[in-house]
Amino acid sequence: MAAISESVKADAAEAPLLNKKNMFAGAALYVVFYAWVRWYEGIYGWSAGLDSFAPEFETYWMNFLYIEMVAEIVVASVLWGYIWKTRDRKVLSITPREELRRHFTHWIWLVMYGIAVYYGASYFTEQDGTWHQTIVRDTDFTPSHIIEFYLAYPIYIITGVASLLYAKTRLPAYQQGLPLQYLVAVIGPFMILPNVGLNEWGHTFWFMEELFVAPLHYGFVFFGWATLGVLGIVNIEVASLSKLLKKDLA
Repeated sequence: MAAISESVKADAAEAPLLNKKNMFAGAALYVVFYAWVRWYEGIYGWSAGLDSFAPEFETYWMNFLYIEMVAEIVVASVLWGYIWKTRDRKVLSITPREELRRHFTHWIWLVMYGIAVYYGASYFTEQDGTWHQTIVRDTDFTPSHIIEFYLAYPIYIITGVASLLYAKTRLPAYQQGLPLQYLVAVIGPFMILPNVGLNEWGHTFWFMEELFVAPLHYGFVFFGWATLGVLGIVNIEVASLSKLLKKDLA
């Protein structure tokens, strides 16, 4: 009884299983960053983004494109490399409490992925349609495209792959192969980015009106719906947590 009592006290003294500070800090980072992006777009989209041949377009938008592409490559390389470099090589030997803590950390990654997908595949995508129904494009690199295709999409791709890498390198439940649910939830939305090439080619050669129901946009819908694969990941999480709770209760 004394040993059990000491064990309970030790567990209680440990840090909480869910690090709420990290979750709220990550969410705030995305929200504040995209609020700034939307402000930038609102100011310089109209004043410097209507004529791609104007000098100010190069200053405020093409430079924005170059900077964000370099930053995304650097962030992806550092983040993915760090997660892989610090992977747990004895992941199958971790304690039930540590495994439970890692599951909660994994949930934080999934929350970040959900926020990133919302901004990329919903907010800025819907905005892009209204932009091009209002403004006639004279380039593929419009202000809304520079933000939607080349900023918001890569950000959710970086976040989704980081989430997958975390699960694969730190949780026993994901050690056997690659879960189909995760591949659908991450690789599906990733395929929206290659679909951008088809979209730009179609608009260039067919001069289509920017309608969401146009067949050219079906790829965005199909791959966007793949995000629902996250419900399959939730099934894996629930099953894993159930097993862990049984271990603790036993």
